[in-house]
Amino acid sequence: MTMNILIINGPNLQLLGQREPDVYGAATLKDVESQLASVASSLNVKTGFFQSNSEGGIVDRIAAAKSEGVDGIIINPAAYTHTSVAIRDALAAVSIPSVEIHISNVHAREEFRQKSLTAPVCVGQISGFGTDGYEWALRALVNYLNKNKK
Repeated sequence: MTMNILIINGPNLQLLGQREPDVYGAATLKDVESQLASVASSLNVKTGFFQSNSEGGIVDRIAAAKSEGVDGIIINPAAYTHTSVAIRDALAAVSIPSVEIHISNVHAREEFRQKSLTAPVCVGQISGFGTDGYEWALRALVNYLNKNKK
């Protein structure tokens, strides 16, 4: 059976490759998605991608994932990491194993970025390894799901 993994990216991530390349690197969001699709194919995993600058759009997408049979979520909530109880509650409500990803090391940045509201409802967090972290999140989530099959 093929696993179905949803990758969600929050605000301003459509600007990857342009926005603060010294912090976020030169890869675009399309580059990240293409790389993940390739890795997913080798793992026999189906991926879906979603990016929104809207908190409500992200909440709606998480809620829809449950009825779509999504097995796992990789989420980079971006700035909403530190502010969105709504996204945190949506992740908790659907009970889909999720991994939080950050391109930069949020724990080495400004104090307000060091607190994640969403990480406590995720099975893990990857932070600070650039866009490579997306691939690691995918591999880790697939391993987690395989080990915890119901």
